[in-house]
Amino acid sequence: MDSWKLLEEGCLSCQKCPLGKSRTHTVFGVGPHTSDILFVGEGPGQQEDLRGEPFVGPAGKLLDDMLLIIDLGRYNCYITNIVKCRPPQNRDPLPTEQDACFPFLQEQMRLLQPKMLICLGRIAATRFLGSDFKISRDHGKWYQKDGLWITAIYHPSALLRDVSKRPETFRDLKSIQAKIKELGLAI
Repeated sequence: MDSWKLLEEGCLSCQKCPLGKSRTHTVFGVGPHTSDILFVGEGPGQQEDLRGEPFVGPAGKLLDDMLLIIDLGRYNCYITNIVKCRPPQNRDPLPTEQDACFPFLQEQMRLLQPKMLICLGRIAATRFLGSDFKISRDHGKWYQKDGLWITAIYHPSALLRDVSKRPETFRDLKSIQAKIKELGLAI
């Protein structure tokens, strides 16, 4: 049995935090296990919990449209979340919940070996870039850590609530597209 399958099975049976008791489905991730590009959000919402796939509700439709703008899709990048189970009422995942689930994400990253990480929203960005990261100030900036290029953009849910952020997100997406070309990443 391959490492991805073992990791996913471990995640599916996880009960390390209270979210495991209330989930309908674990939302592990989607996309090719060979992708150079990784998108990480905060956690699944109601639609994701029902289907067991990340970003399938209205925010997921918007994410698909955003990816299409820069020649990406679920077929050529990997998409997951920090926590793999839905927090009640779609609240932000608590630090203890993030800590319980983060080893699964770390192992996904170890197996995937991405060259680029795009944080979808504040929660993912602060997890990878530090607590002083401010999405409204720092979105679209590039950081390099241990050979991994990291940036953050507004979460698609935030863009559904505040369409005025869409033009700056379009610029961030074009920056991602330019970085993909600059690095010669396969898409």
